[in-house]
Amino acid sequence: MEGGALEKQQQSSSYTYWVREAGEDAAPLPVPRKLSADDISKQQPNPTTLGSVWNQAGTWEERNLNSWASNRIKELLSSLESLEFSSGKAHIDEVSKCSGDAFLITVRNKKRVGYTYELTLKFKGEWLIQEEKKKIKGHLDVPEFSFGELEDLQVEIRFSDDKGLAVDDKMRISKDLRSFLSPIRDRLQKFEEELKDR
Repeated sequence: MEGGALEKQQQSSSYTYWVREAGEDAAPLPVPRKLSADDISKQQPNPTTLGSVWNQAGTWEERNLNSWASNRIKELLSSLESLEFSSGKAHIDEVSKCSGDAFLITVRNKKRVGYTYELTLKFKGEWLIQEEKKKIKGHLDVPEFSFGELEDLQVEIRFSDDKGLAVDDKMRISKDLRSFLSPIRDRLQKFEEELKDR
């Protein structure tokens, strides 16, 4: 009877705990080693996931693209051509402010990109004011804009020295300078396309 009771007790117990003393017959602990590029390529010859090799499940990974994005935006906008107006002309002298964040996120094996930026572009120009050509400098401020919102892009004009400019002249020059909005939008659209391909 005692043997039967012991057998029933063993069958009803679903958990067994084994303790093993570290001795000669115990397996050694594994030693970590850094994988080489060759080891990685052997493990996965055709990567089917996005992102890093360590993130095979493609759960969540975020890459900061600020450096590339800022340099690319400056490069694209610095190459804007000068514009001619009915009573003057102007060109972008430099991109004096380009601040923001750009990123690439991999979530559930899907790639998503985004950015938020602010810009200030220095302009130089020459307009005919009261029958005299006058050199005018200033800034085009592009307030915060982000991915997919370029249709709402705006530009604000600041003059470096507007003494001697009548209100009508300032309004006319500001209207002329807003013509830069379309080429700026086109360059930023190109930036968005390149960002998607990163």
